[in-house]
Amino acid sequence: MNRPSRYCSNMSDDLVLRSDADGVATLTLNRPDKLNAMNPAAFVELRNHIDAIATDESVRVVVLTGAGRSFCAGNDLGSIAAGEKAPSPHFQAETIDALEALPQATIAQVHGYCFTGALELILGCDLIICADDAQIGDTHGQWGLVPVWGMSVRLPERIGVSKARELSFTARRVSGVEAAAMGLAVRSVPLAELAGSVAETAGQIAGNSSGTVSMMKRLITDSQNMPRTEALQRERSQPYGRPDDMAERMRAGGR
Repeated sequence: MNRPSRYCSNMSDDLVLRSDADGVATLTLNRPDKLNAMNPAAFVELRNHIDAIATDESVRVVVLTGAGRSFCAGNDLGSIAAGEKAPSPHFQAETIDALEALPQATIAQVHGYCFTGALELILGCDLIICADDAQIGDTHGQWGLVPVWGMSVRLPERIGVSKARELSFTARRVSGVEAAAMGLAVRSVPLAELAGSVAETAGQIAGNSSGTVSMMKRLITDSQNMPRTEALQRERSQPYGRPDDMAERMRAGGR
């Protein structure tokens, strides 16, 4: 379902844009003059979109990207210095939690810089697809900061404890190619091919049963929070039932 044009204008004053097409909702961080650094106001807009998408059955896939020459430079240090505040003490972390909890599949489309808070943000997505020359890193140590948006939990989950320690302790930046090699990203592609690669993956997901995708997402999350034998038993019990479109898709031969 296509949204009104106000969601799609790159000239908008909105800090996060939304555009919808063919079951894919694209959220674009829209502070290109600041390399899309996230201030509290941007998080409020992002949260509003996430909350709206959570109950929007027309959306099958969510793509998170950034306008201009970078995905996101991270938390806006200028807003911190200026004393800007989010609506609640843990609003940013809870927004990433809400992104992670969306029933739809989520894809982070990463180009240019993706540092610290931006890395925490994309770790809330199911899949990360990068440009080969993207620069990704946890720079908390460079600034004398400690993560509070989930880095110490989600980064080890994604790439393993030892590699997460190395990236966080050294503040080393890695390219999209290296991010894919270590399992942080599912793949990296040349920058010119990034949007097309993400669109292809989003289209493949959107063409499948949204019920299956949502239930698989929940089952995989469940399995990370319980013993293996318990997770196997839970899957067999079909705790989330069966997708509503199962019979229809079976009759149509899976199409």
